[in-house]
Amino acid sequence: MPELPEVETIARGLARRVTGDVIESVWLGQKKEPLKSKASEIAAVLEHSQISAVRRMGKHIVFDLARASNGGNQRHPRRKSTTASDKPSAQADRSVRPTGEVTSQWIVHLGMTGRLQVCEPGAEIAKHTHAILKLNSRRELRFVDPRRFGRLSVTADGDFDAVGVEPLEVDLERFVTLFRGRKTPIKSALLNQKLLRGVGNIYADESLFRAGIRPQRKVASINRQQLGKLLVAIKEVLREAIKLGGSSISDYVDADGEEGFFQLKHRVYGREAEPCVVCKKPIKRVVIAGRSSHFCPKCQK
Repeated sequence: MPELPEVETIARGLARRVTGDVIESVWLGQKKEPLKSKASEIAAVLEHSQISAVRRMGKHIVFDLARASNGGNQRHPRRKSTTASDKPSAQADRSVRPTGEVTSQWIVHLGMTGRLQVCEPGAEIAKHTHAILKLNSRRELRFVDPRRFGRLSVTADGDFDAVGVEPLEVDLERFVTLFRGRKTPIKSALLNQKLLRGVGNIYADESLFRAGIRPQRKVASINRQQLGKLLVAIKEVLREAIKLGGSSISDYVDADGEEGFFQLKHRVYGREAEPCVVCKKPIKRVVIAGRSSHFCPKCQK
């Protein structure tokens, strides 16, 4: 499942390519699973709306929409193809925020295999395409999801807010308050989207390794200093992963169809029995709450 860095990378790519465009019409497939809102509601909100901004909120991609003037009939200029030089600065933590008056939102959760693709109208329609948005720029924005765990929804008032705290924005006091005294393993707590939103299996393992904390440790046994080190590690790992376009473990690609490269920097995740990059001890794998967790038995206590 795409985690925060992958979703952030996709949101930034989409912001670069479709911000300012107008949605002329919407086609939705027959499968009900991807539709969290009614099909009629999605079409009513999206059609003739201008995309004011595209941004990430937790693991959601949020399209901020404003009602287009002239019913969306004004032709948007054809955009040039994207090049590497068009990519935003890696120093930015967040995708573009709304700049105009937002009247509604389209919210996309990619699930495990969801993809958003900007295509020319003549491009072959992939199997498992569940939504096609025709844009004024004579392109199409398509949602493809083979396993149908992704979700599409809309808000008519533009006030969507995901649960949990943004890990790239939280300060130490808030972080300590969120986790202090919990009796669950720290790995489980990091995956709890009601606490931190967007951190998943890969980046929890990588952050715990850098902080020197075993994933099985009860949160209540971790002191303030160690929690502070963990927060620094989480932000460091997420920013590095965003800079490298996320981790392409399965079929993840960004908005330009490119793979990420952070998987080449993994220190523990997916490296069971391989030598630790620090002490050379074999990396171990345990299952915590049904999720694989990777750690170094020497470097992590």
